[in-house]
Amino acid sequence: MRASRDLACRTTRSALPTVKGARAFNARTICRLGAGLVVIALAHVDAHAQSTFALSSTNFRDGAQAAASQVFNDNGCTGANRSPQLTWRNPPAGTRSYAVTMFDPDAPGSGWWHWAAANIPAHVNALPENASASGALKQLGALEARNDFGGAGYDGPCPPPGKPHRYVVTVYALSVDKLALAPGAPATVFDHAIRGAALGNAQITVTYGR
Repeated sequence: MRASRDLACRTTRSALPTVKGARAFNARTICRLGAGLVVIALAHVDAHAQSTFALSSTNFRDGAQAAASQVFNDNGCTGANRSPQLTWRNPPAGTRSYAVTMFDPDAPGSGWWHWAAANIPAHVNALPENASASGALKQLGALEARNDFGGAGYDGPCPPPGKPHRYVVTVYALSVDKLALAPGAPATVFDHAIRGAALGNAQITVTYGR
């Protein structure tokens, strides 16, 4: 910050007129103003960084490969099929509940839904690993959709052999306490309702191939 202030002052002085007496006064005044503006700008950037809606996970690292513990356990895949641990922070103002989805945009056709859950209460900011199968989501009063494997809840990555697929995990902050959804409704129905009430979202994308 000191370097930025000094640079602003040097730049200001070089651009000032050379009228004797006025120059020194203006330089001091403008440098102080410039230093103040630098401080305000840096504070604004720092506040913005701290207030961004963000998602993290102990299981999924953005851009990395999904671990075996989150991979499907059927169709030739032999993972533990546990939904990932998730933590989110700095939700938008007015958030009244959350929803979580996991989608494979690289699957043939229109993509593949692996998970969709809604009606997670606003006071919750994390889900434990295996929240889907363990019943932790149900204890919170949340609902889960039917995924494209045909099961209710989470079913993990299991793409056909070849190029790895991407798996996008999204946490949505919603403007309503509850969405009017039926447990086990198709994930596409959940997605439509979630997007209609979303105030913002945060994402992690992982990959998996075999």
